[in-house]
Amino acid sequence: MALYSIDDEEPTETVEVPADLAEILRTDPSRVRRAIEARDRARSIRPWQVELLKLQTHLEEHKLRMIVLFEGRDAAGKGGTIRRVTRYMNEKHYRVVALGKPTEEQRTQWYFQRYVAQFPHGGEMVLFDRSWYNRSMVEPVFEFCSTDEYGQFMKGVTGFEKDLVRQGTILVKLYFSVTKEEQARRFDRRRDDPLRRWKLSEIDLQAQEHWDEFTEMKYQMLKRTSTNTSPWTVIRSEDKHLAHLNAMKMILNSVDYEGRHPELDFVPNPEIVMHGAQELVLMEAERMSDGRSLR
Repeated sequence: MALYSIDDEEPTETVEVPADLAEILRTDPSRVRRAIEARDRARSIRPWQVELLKLQTHLEEHKLRMIVLFEGRDAAGKGGTIRRVTRYMNEKHYRVVALGKPTEEQRTQWYFQRYVAQFPHGGEMVLFDRSWYNRSMVEPVFEFCSTDEYGQFMKGVTGFEKDLVRQGTILVKLYFSVTKEEQARRFDRRRDDPLRRWKLSEIDLQAQEHWDEFTEMKYQMLKRTSTNTSPWTVIRSEDKHLAHLNAMKMILNSVDYEGRHPELDFVPNPEIVMHGAQELVLMEAERMSDGRSLR
């Protein structure tokens, strides 16, 4: 055991720590600081996680169906946000759906069929880690679908979602936006960290070189599928913690549930969250200024 002060400026009180932790404190204090910061961030979002439990109870009591779509480029923070959103939820009343490559049989079916099979029943929330919007982003970029299939999807998806909402399903569409530089940094971290290397796929490795193509697909998706019935909400995700918090706020604001905390801040940060139409304006302005889009 080793003795360490708990106050660097006035070392009047000390605590004993195990030898292995003492070695980390001595050789890599930044690692400890990062761990403490991560702990503090996790604690700071707990009030909204409590509200998510109230929302979940409301869905269950009123037999409501809710779908939340998490879309965005690779490494944009979708999975991490889903983990924070569901951290304390009742596992009996939510599901996270991340569908893989369709089988040959599924490729012959109506495109939405395998997604509809995963839709919630009354009292349940389903969170899609990528969704039917694969056909508007990943598939056309990597030629996993034909031009005709892409066109048919873009023509039909808004009507599909309109019917979904009309029949009582609560639909929230979140697009996580990250810069090219931040995406590259996160890919490098995955490549260098053996605990994260499993996240790095062959598709990821090609994402940077297809950046502009993904940008065009994003633009078309926002322009053609963000409607009054089912709008897109864009979340800036360079700061993961702020992305997590503001995504929670958007989900909570989509339902008028009982017992909402009267003093908790539910207003999204306008520097982090914006309507799909706002994002389109910014993308168009970037194109006019330098001929390219940054996100």
